[in-house]
Amino acid sequence: MSDEYAPLTEGVYYILLALYEPRHGYGIMQFADDMSRGRVRLGAGTIYGAIKSLQKKKWIVPYDEDGRKKEYIITDLGKEIVKKEVERLKELYKNGQHLLSQEE
Repeated sequence: MSDEYAPLTEGVYYILLALYEPRHGYGIMQFADDMSRGRVRLGAGTIYGAIKSLQKKKWIVPYDEDGRKKEYIITDLGKEIVKKEVERLKELYKNGQHLLSQEE
């Protein structure tokens, strides 16, 4: 995997986090809403468009296609992407904290 990748949108970030456990679309929406304390609300169009894109990138795969509701789960590649994003976010936070501490 290349070290160069585009930062994740908040929606994609929460979708990937949600899929550390098998979930269907509505479960992903609930997860994002709960984890963000209602700040991130994903609509059905956003979810299903992202799912299609994330499958093409091989960041997620279908988990169980036998049920009425199709579930998905994150792949090892998807987990690597999440790790890189968390590192990127830590750097942003650290740099902001450093700058703010200089104002005190």
